[in-house]
Amino acid sequence: MDENLLGIIAGILTSVAMMPQLIKVIREKNVEDISVMMLLVLISGLSLWVWYGILKDELPIILSNGFSVLVNLTLLTCCLIFKNKD
Repeated sequence: MDENLLGIIAGILTSVAMMPQLIKVIREKNVEDISVMMLLVLISGLSLWVWYGILKDELPIILSNGFSVLVNLTLLTCCLIFKNKD
């Protein structure tokens, strides 16, 4: 299998992994079981992967982790908004 194809497939799978959680949070507006600390650590790690991808000029790494950063920032924003509603 081509290395770039492998990277793209892995990137797609890891990028969409949090989508079901985000959709559930948006629908139910319930974030009591979501760890803000976990999201902060995950966003930090994903951001470092984006930086690494930029340094290595690896588009699959940049795009997949960049998308994951956006998804998790959205989830973090929902946590901050919905936790303050109580």
